[in-house]
Amino acid sequence: MAYLELDKVSYTYPNGYQALREVSLSCELGEAVAIIGRNGAGKTTMVKLMNGLLKPTHGRVMVDGTATDQEDAAHVAAKVGYVFQNPDDQIFQDSIRREIAYGLVKKHVARERIGGRVAWAAEVCGLEDSLDSHPYDLPFSQRKFVTIASALVMDPQVLILDEPTAGQDRAATDLLAGIIQQVTAMGKTVITISHDMEFVTRHFQRGIVMADRQILMDGPIARIFRDDDLLEQAHLARPYLAQLAQAWGFHDVLTSEDFMAALPKTSLLTNR
Repeated sequence: MAYLELDKVSYTYPNGYQALREVSLSCELGEAVAIIGRNGAGKTTMVKLMNGLLKPTHGRVMVDGTATDQEDAAHVAAKVGYVFQNPDDQIFQDSIRREIAYGLVKKHVARERIGGRVAWAAEVCGLEDSLDSHPYDLPFSQRKFVTIASALVMDPQVLILDEPTAGQDRAATDLLAGIIQQVTAMGKTVITISHDMEFVTRHFQRGIVMADRQILMDGPIARIFRDDDLLEQAHLARPYLAQLAQAWGFHDVLTSEDFMAALPKTSLLTNR
């Protein structure tokens, strides 16, 4: 059995809106998975079901062999950490150190262990020099890393990041990429909701395409972005570089590395 499984899961909100229909998937530990699709496709509802914030209306969500509707949300969240798109929906302490440490304090972790865990999470997220600052003294982009550190410090087996690159510059996206790489190298799973196709193609191998509250495809990122019919059905566009490369006649280019590898094969260069 996979660590995380959704088996024919549907969810209907109290107002009657069905946000998810008959969704099934599984994730093993150590994976990096990107969930992509337009707004309203069901992405956020699905990850909130993984995290236990929502319980399925129909079907079953399993985390580490136990159905989420048999556990309280806090117990599921200890295994599946969730970082909201807007960090201001999560931050409420008056220092970054207290914000990161809050979950450990609530779990009555020994003080001497808390200090080391907080220092590690802060370093991973580039916050080691800001621990005694107020979170709202940092710009929005850096506050996102405060919430990521607050999730990492709890040592979940699955880390969910909702639109982590929104509002971030290149240095911050590089830091995010390093965090994803480090977390998966630890044998944990990272699941990311993203509209940033460049980031997805560079840092994820597996993609889940959603549209109309269902999964259209679950497979390799490269295959997804080479499927014209799928992209049209999901209202998705290739990364800009891939679009440029296609206009030049390169049909297997997704990243800058692909682009550079393809250049020597062009008549433009070989005929000089």
